[in-house]
Amino acid sequence: MSENPPKRFLIITSDTGGGHSSAASAIADGLYQSLSQGCLVKIVRAIEESHFLARHLANLYNYLLRHHQHLVKHYYRAIEHFRPNESGLFYRMTARYLSQLFEKYCPQILVSVHPMTQHFLARTMRELGLLDRIPLVTVVTDPCYGFWHGWACDEVSLYLVATDEARQQLIDYGVPEEKIRICGIPIHHKFREQDEETRMAMREDLGLDPERFTIFINAGWVGGGNIPRIYEEMVREGEPLSGAQAIFLAGKNERLLAQAGQLAERAPFPTKVIGYTTAMEKLMSAADIMISKLGGLTTFEALASRLPIIADTITPPMPQESQTASLISRHRAGLLLNNVREIVPVLRRLTNDRDEIEAMRAAASRIAIPDATQRIVNELDRLVIG
Repeated sequence: MSENPPKRFLIITSDTGGGHSSAASAIADGLYQSLSQGCLVKIVRAIEESHFLARHLANLYNYLLRHHQHLVKHYYRAIEHFRPNESGLFYRMTARYLSQLFEKYCPQILVSVHPMTQHFLARTMRELGLLDRIPLVTVVTDPCYGFWHGWACDEVSLYLVATDEARQQLIDYGVPEEKIRICGIPIHHKFREQDEETRMAMREDLGLDPERFTIFINAGWVGGGNIPRIYEEMVREGEPLSGAQAIFLAGKNERLLAQAGQLAERAPFPTKVIGYTTAMEKLMSAADIMISKLGGLTTFEALASRLPIIADTITPPMPQESQTASLISRHRAGLLLNNVREIVPVLRRLTNDRDEIEAMRAAASRIAIPDATQRIVNELDRLVIG
């Protein structure tokens, strides 16, 4: 008797920020770990690969995130107004590439984790006569109300969302309730709570003092935004933090990596400066608190790690991120930073009040959904045509 062939999944993402690709990788890993009969998973960064104009739009978004965070809201509004993801002209530019995806990978199920892709995918499937044969599943990586209209597409077979608020946003965009399941945000299983002994070992691995209060300063995948300004303020006014230590993540920004290294030499507290890493879970496990912009994936990775967050809200966040900030604040799993000058007083208080840190850790555990990726995998597995 021949064995059943492996199930074939094609995941569509983009490197606009780091969250979408992190979600894609988490889903792929979950599929490989869970499907005993085996599977083939291909992750494709379709926006960057489909056409040079689409690639430039993606690069522009990352540039604004890194250097001009206050302008991202205008990018958001322009995309919402012009909706290039529904444009006939843009579709004609990318149609050949999309058709070749189906010819090359022959997926049994198509998974989108990016709001700018499902309309073109659905149109290609319709033209190829595949809409009734291959499920198109969208995993929404924005966890709260107020996200991009591009997530909503009539021809998506199933939506997997993080929260009831995200479900309601899709309903308000006209998506039928029966197409939506609440599963949580797909994060890798390596993001989880660690005991104190493990956290101390993580600090030692990073060359840090295992017993010092540890601050993780996360400049994100692109490396920028307001986080460098926050660190500069910590260096300039940080004498009250001399008993603490820090990890500064510069992401894929080599210039920021060098600048942070120079700043660290003047800091009144030890700082470990690193560039892009695939071991984010180790940095979160080593830390007592994280300072970060509130991306959906980063937030839920921190919650799963029981890591309290000081959320950068100095620049008013985009709509979906403002609701994430509200979620963190409402449940007291973190604090909102509205002014760069607040950072040192806030950190000074936290270094002297471990009870507040522990209360935030407990709050994080109450809103985390640690088995979200497994829930998503189960939904995908049920949809595959045998």
